[in-house]
Amino acid sequence: MSRKPKKGYFVKGQFVAEGSELDLELKRELKGTDLASKTDLKRESAELQELGVDLLALGDTLTEDLIKNGHMPELLHEAIEATKRITNFEGKRRQMQYVGKLMRKLDPDQVQAMRQAIEAQHKGSASETLALHLAEQWRDRLIEEDETLDDWMREFPNTDTQQLRALARQARRDGKPSKAEISEGKLSRHGRAYHELFQMVREQIKNQEPSD
Repeated sequence: MSRKPKKGYFVKGQFVAEGSELDLELKRELKGTDLASKTDLKRESAELQELGVDLLALGDTLTEDLIKNGHMPELLHEAIEATKRITNFEGKRRQMQYVGKLMRKLDPDQVQAMRQAIEAQHKGSASETLALHLAEQWRDRLIEEDETLDDWMREFPNTDTQQLRALARQARRDGKPSKAEISEGKLSRHGRAYHELFQMVREQIKNQEPSD
């Protein structure tokens, strides 16, 4: 009497009977892999959604570069621009879901290019902030003492020395409250020279910054 063949399948040349310990173990592993894949997909989807939000604040020049180089499809660009115009919270949320859907259709090179563009913008913003702080420090030092002018000229020799000195001294005079104002507890005031000095200092610093 022939035996009824067992139901099963082969894995790497080995027969695995259905319901056996090996079958159950392989199914557990497979289930775990599926769950891990779903988790990875969910995480990647969330990351792309966040990237889409960041693209809303991306500058025009960087956005145009992405489009020109084929890294941002026109449909995605239109969806992002539409999102910017929506003021209703629920409407914007639905539109961002659509943006996220389009983001998931991008290839890895496109996604990477977008990440690099956003990173470049963040670095540019940080650099601009540092430059503004530096200009403020130089302005305050130039106003506080004439000797700072020598330090400045060593760093920025192309500056119009006479104009810089005149603005610093005028800003110093403008910033000193009168005796009557002091008695009334009034603070120092900033006149036109104060602001023009800052603009002059900022422009010199900007001109000396290395170009990319």
